[in-house]
Amino acid sequence: MMKKMLLAGTALATLVSGSAMAADLRPARAPIYTKAPMMAPAFSWTGCYVGGNAGGLWSNETWSLATTGAAQSTQNISGGLAGGQIGCNYQVSTWVFGIQGDYDWANASGSAADAAFAGAMDQSNVKSLASVTGRAGYAWDRFLGYVKGGGAWVNDNYSVTSAAGLVASGSETRNGWTLGVGGEYAFTDWLTGFAEYDYYNFGTTTDTLTGPLGTATSNIKQNVSVAKGGVNFKFGAWH
Repeated sequence: MMKKMLLAGTALATLVSGSAMAADLRPARAPIYTKAPMMAPAFSWTGCYVGGNAGGLWSNETWSLATTGAAQSTQNISGGLAGGQIGCNYQVSTWVFGIQGDYDWANASGSAADAAFAGAMDQSNVKSLASVTGRAGYAWDRFLGYVKGGGAWVNDNYSVTSAAGLVASGSETRNGWTLGVGGEYAFTDWLTGFAEYDYYNFGTTTDTLTGPLGTATSNIKQNVSVAKGGVNFKFGAWH
């Protein structure tokens, strides 16, 4: 009886051992690979754009007689402006370089009493402002901080009036330079918004004003500050 039990145990052990070995000899199951999710490409500022803007304008106009240098008046001018801009950017790593042209219609005026002519008032009106600038900035993905600088032009109207009416008037388009700083954010791949401050220096020019009572020649010094915001519609290389 004991012998039969030993034989049965040996057979069972052999059977279990064989099954385990057979399991070990089966080919390993091939690993299952899943496709990694696609990562959205980083936003690129490279491309061109066109857009519109609006804001406020502040100008300081200092008049003096061209013949003697005697002070006439200093006028603090303020008003609004609106217009458009067009430009292109190119991004290298996190740096962005570009060029931009803009034009704004303005409605800004101011007046002051003329110290050289008793009873007279001097008035200046800024009618338009334009510039062509280079831009350089640093991008944090969809936010761009930038500085800009270049050439600028302004169109002005001038007049001298008295209690009797117009004494003399004139107009000019003068050139100068501008520097600015701003920030821009890309809401989508094609729509951005910006806010910026620009300083314009137009130096001093000699202007001849004419009217019913003859002519007057004044040296007029002008500088302008502008704060504005706007939107750009971007096209070209989005990524």
